[in-house]
Amino acid sequence: MSFDLKDYLSGKQQLVEQQLADMLKWEQQAPARLIEAMRYSLLAPGKRLRPALVFMAAQAAGGVEPSALPSACAVEMIHTYSLIHDDLPAMDNDDLRRGLPTCHKKYGEALAILAGDALLTLAFQVLAMQYPPRTAAACCCALAQGSGAGGMVGGQVEDLAGDRPGEISSTIMDKLVPRSDLQTLKALERIHECKTGALFRACLKLGVYAAQCERGDGPDGILLDRLDTYGRCFGLVFQITDDLIDVEGTAADTGKRVNKDAARGKLTYPGLLGVQESRRRARDLTQQALDAIRPIGAVAEPLVHLMQFVTERDR
Repeated sequence: MSFDLKDYLSGKQQLVEQQLADMLKWEQQAPARLIEAMRYSLLAPGKRLRPALVFMAAQAAGGVEPSALPSACAVEMIHTYSLIHDDLPAMDNDDLRRGLPTCHKKYGEALAILAGDALLTLAFQVLAMQYPPRTAAACCCALAQGSGAGGMVGGQVEDLAGDRPGEISSTIMDKLVPRSDLQTLKALERIHECKTGALFRACLKLGVYAAQCERGDGPDGILLDRLDTYGRCFGLVFQITDDLIDVEGTAADTGKRVNKDAARGKLTYPGLLGVQESRRRARDLTQQALDAIRPIGAVAEPLVHLMQFVTERDR
């Protein structure tokens, strides 16, 4: 029987969303308005690709679905917090996300910031409460590295440095992204390896840790390396297609504002390379990703199909 990615993602999406809704009930002492704002963004319609990566990596590592579920929920909380904060006026200043008004448009900036903060901290609470100490420590460390100053947050800072240099001193900006390097593919990919790719790579680590960390010999280093190469390429392809969708898509199709990057003069793949060369770069990275996981065998089949899906997506 052939693998059906649509059915796979739908099943994992339902599982994760039910668990996320249940986890929000843990916060019984929290203000109702705060929980409402957290729920609004966390349970908004989404593809749940990051949780899917956790499940797929756990499968590749010989794990089972229940072991991966807490990590899948934790990364979705981190992702949602990042979206709430990225949409704020001080950042990307967006008013539409997942086909709905952004959190700050519905609840105001202050409550949106706090809802993001609460989701960020709840993610680590989930890992600490749902796993034995060895697994919890490994997962918390991987998620902190992927989402923190050296990962997603740092990438956002570098992205802002290129997007709005006037708001960041020239000395600081040069340390982040040298001015001579700002318009190069190397600079662009360095930004997105952090801003987008670091969390994808963390998802894959969490899946392996959830499956293997309680074993006496620890997680499989070769498997981690193969999945990390896949994750790096996956993140860049995801960003390339995101940039192409911003140029070629519509708000009705994507659920968010389009053509905003070009309007701000932001460095993007189509802006730097052109549309056709951007597509070629995506194909090359896709092949690198597939080559990396081919030795893993049939258990990596979901990762193969997900890579192809991301390459072809239009929203």
